[in-house]
Amino acid sequence: MSSKEKNSVTILTESQLSSRAFKDEAYEFYKELRKSQPLYPLSLGTLGKGWLISRYDEAIHLLKNEKLKKNYENVFTAKEKRPALLKNEESLTKHMLNSDPPDHNRLRTLVQKVFTHRMILQLEDKIQHIADSLLDKVQPNKFMNLVDDYAFPLPIIVISEMLGIPLEDRQKFRVWSQAIIDFSDAPERLQENDHLLGEFVEYLESLVRKKRSEPSGDLISALIQAESEGAQLSTEELYSMIMLLIVAGHETTVNLITNMTYALMCHNDQLEKLRQQPDLMNSAIEEALRFHSPVELTTIRWTAEPFILHGQEIKRKDVIIISLASANRDEKIFPNADIFDIERKNNRHIAFGHGNHFCLGAQLARLEAKIAISTLLRRCPNIQLKGEKEQMKWKGNFLMRALEELPLSF
Repeated sequence: MSSKEKNSVTILTESQLSSRAFKDEAYEFYKELRKSQPLYPLSLGTLGKGWLISRYDEAIHLLKNEKLKKNYENVFTAKEKRPALLKNEESLTKHMLNSDPPDHNRLRTLVQKVFTHRMILQLEDKIQHIADSLLDKVQPNKFMNLVDDYAFPLPIIVISEMLGIPLEDRQKFRVWSQAIIDFSDAPERLQENDHLLGEFVEYLESLVRKKRSEPSGDLISALIQAESEGAQLSTEELYSMIMLLIVAGHETTVNLITNMTYALMCHNDQLEKLRQQPDLMNSAIEEALRFHSPVELTTIRWTAEPFILHGQEIKRKDVIIISLASANRDEKIFPNADIFDIERKNNRHIAFGHGNHFCLGAQLARLEAKIAISTLLRRCPNIQLKGEKEQMKWKGNFLMRALEELPLSF
């Protein structure tokens, strides 16, 4: 989006927010919004009218605001409810990310015991083995595409083993995940995504049948057991929960590993500092999460009760979308916000969200990134971008900040 376009646009659309052009210039656009229009109007097609939030303090407030709901059924009356855009929507949307208390608490409780500090630390050796195995395959070539060869397979292997799903299906998950996070109501995209989601539902049905007859010690078997014990988990909630764990279990981490590596490649002083002081790794990860937040925009929140923000009435049924990426570059919170500084102090970023919906897998993502980046720098001391940083392309995607590829030589 050019400066002229930014000045002339009064309402942003979903297609603009999802475009590569927007991703390329988003940070400058957000900076202008924080200064002059922190509540920015959106047109979201069948979802209706929306507002984009760009400042940190308001993001924190709204992420905890009980007037905003994740489940649209808690906002719309029976007559007002929109028809499902996708035939398979109901089978894949009944998860905790789209729920409010008390349903959210019930669903989160079913899986949060797997993501305790102790359980995550027990995965450390396994993650290290995966990282080394992936680098063993590419190191003789002195080249790799970090996304395909390392950043994607590492977390998908981890979450696949936790859930108890076959590793040979991981490439299918990549396609299905993109269909799920590809926020669009364009007719041709809807048709394609609905077909892909139909494939995903069929896969889940087959997987659940197998787990019912041959349960094991994995997380899916535990969820099926919870479902069989009564009203704790419906079939739709079961499918939706498995889908969420597969998608959320790798998408954020793929982008964290990729975006952090990219930031280090673009800031040689910070890369060398990290090489010389590896104890800065945890701080570097937090700065990477802030600087190129893996999740750029939150999923939608519906306004259940009207309220006033910046003199503007936010009406019932309005959509609120929060730019985590913008909040994490807010100059009032982060001095020199556009500078990548792995020694940044008091780094209160919200890359994993805030409030009830704070990312359940945040600790696992941090551990995977720590092992992935540490191993990469240790085993490939001469690593560098293959090509110019200006040639790297951000994906056109509504929710995520993700590079299409990251070619590296070493």
